[in-house]
Amino acid sequence: MSVMDIFDERSAFSFEIFPPKTDVGMEKLCGEGGVLEQLYTLNPDYISCTYGAGGTNIGKNLEVLDKIVKDGKTTGVTHFTCIGNTKEGIREQLQNYLDHGINHMLALRGDLPFGWTGTGGDLHYATELVKFVRKEFGDKFTIAVAGSPEGHIQCRSLEADIAFLKQKQDNGADYIMTQLCWDMDQFRYWLDAIRAAGIWMPVDVGIMPILDMKATINMALSRNGCVMPRALCEIISKNWIFPDPFCAEPFDADVAGKKAAFREAGIEYTINQIDEYRACGINGIHLYALNKFDDVAYIAKEAGLLDLV
Repeated sequence: MSVMDIFDERSAFSFEIFPPKTDVGMEKLCGEGGVLEQLYTLNPDYISCTYGAGGTNIGKNLEVLDKIVKDGKTTGVTHFTCIGNTKEGIREQLQNYLDHGINHMLALRGDLPFGWTGTGGDLHYATELVKFVRKEFGDKFTIAVAGSPEGHIQCRSLEADIAFLKQKQDNGADYIMTQLCWDMDQFRYWLDAIRAAGIWMPVDVGIMPILDMKATINMALSRNGCVMPRALCEIISKNWIFPDPFCAEPFDADVAGKKAAFREAGIEYTINQIDEYRACGINGIHLYALNKFDDVAYIAKEAGLLDLV
């Protein structure tokens, strides 16, 4: 079933995973009784799979998605970027996905590898990629695109970012997968703004579970430039590991206790945020599984996401 058909019927529930770099990691994810098979038990509507900057790990990406297709438990969605790709290379890679039964994609410009000033390929923006895919493959792909409720960090303004999102829709995109956003007031403003701009695409909200302090800070500051609400800052402050959470040898007397307390508070924060998002009338929740099961399964259950399917 197409993800768009699900959006027509009800709210969607899905996961994002990433392709491990090692054989041991692949076995943990894709092996018998691994994380993928555990995630299937939650009946997600789809599972998306990333790949690294510059298209690294694309072979592992295809291996993971090929398993999802062959297992037949859910729909596989591949991430696909402009980074380092010629038009001919894009044609070949996307045809290869189709040959493997993968017909859903998230079209992205992609994060530039360190030191790069451009994509290093024939296409430079996600708007161009969407247009190219539609021209070359027609309606063979269901195409998701990224939406940034706080505005893309490299875009000159939120208004300009929304205009680019409208262009993605006009070029043939089907639905939006949002980037990380903890600021609910900003999200509601953005949602009203995109609808006022004539963007009718369904909105599937990306949620990163708050489980680890270092990962939370890194995700907010190193890539996304996200606003961190006071409530989240308080969770970090109350459980701060001295001298800082990035120190390899902290002198804090209760590192393990603080990590556990942060994780517990972060899970509660994540569940509450999902409740707030669903109250906005969005079309789905896309949970970053981080290639783990237990924590995301608990969050999904407590947030009522398992009742959607």
